[in-house]
Amino acid sequence: MPYGLYISAEGAQAQSKRLEVISNNLANVDTAGFKRDLATIQARYAEATEQGLDSPGSGSINDLGGGVSIFGTQTEFGTGPLKKTGVETDLAIQGDGFFVVSKAGQNYLTRAGNFMLNPQGMLTTDQGHAVLNDSGQPINIDPTLGPWSVNDAGGIVQAGGVNYLALVEPQSLGDLVKVGNNTYSPLADTLPVAPARRQVSAGYLEQSGVQATTEMMEMIEASRAFEANVNLIRNQDQMLGTLIGRVLRGSS
Repeated sequence: MPYGLYISAEGAQAQSKRLEVISNNLANVDTAGFKRDLATIQARYAEATEQGLDSPGSGSINDLGGGVSIFGTQTEFGTGPLKKTGVETDLAIQGDGFFVVSKAGQNYLTRAGNFMLNPQGMLTTDQGHAVLNDSGQPINIDPTLGPWSVNDAGGIVQAGGVNYLALVEPQSLGDLVKVGNNTYSPLADTLPVAPARRQVSAGYLEQSGVQATTEMMEMIEASRAFEANVNLIRNQDQMLGTLIGRVLRGSS
């Protein structure tokens, strides 16, 4: 098969993966605490060079390269815009840190603070997972103890006591693996956010980090790049068919 077909196919595959990532970003434009993903594309050596059968700069045909490939996806962890909701169980972290929630006995991190109280008075995520305090226990709010509020440090104040939300941060953002749309599994131990840096706003919600206009522009760009690679495959296939036809006619 002509080498150009391989390169074009690699390009089409890379742009197809990029379109998947962009589509997922757009699907979560209204998901609280969502962080947009970026598909990382990089140039690759020719197959012979990658297998160690040739070396870069040898002057052979392998110096043409092997097109591009998806290196992986990266998550942008910048803080999303805050929206005032007035809902007392909506919480937003200002600055660094993540809330800790428990799902099936395992702890996960999230920036989505669209919490709610279940009938038993437990503070949960919108999917029913328990929100943990700084002792690693589920947070329960007893309505019989009177009104409650959340202070600026993320402490739930009720009947003269304070129950602080767990606010942690990974040693490196690279330690986080996305699970679902807005929760993360840490690959290493996390660290509690220092008391002086704890800042939580009650009645606010961190919105998605996706900007629809930017994603649409990138989708158009990726679509055109994908179409260009497909057209290259089609043109090379037609040229190959024409060449074979001429050879067959010449040998008859």
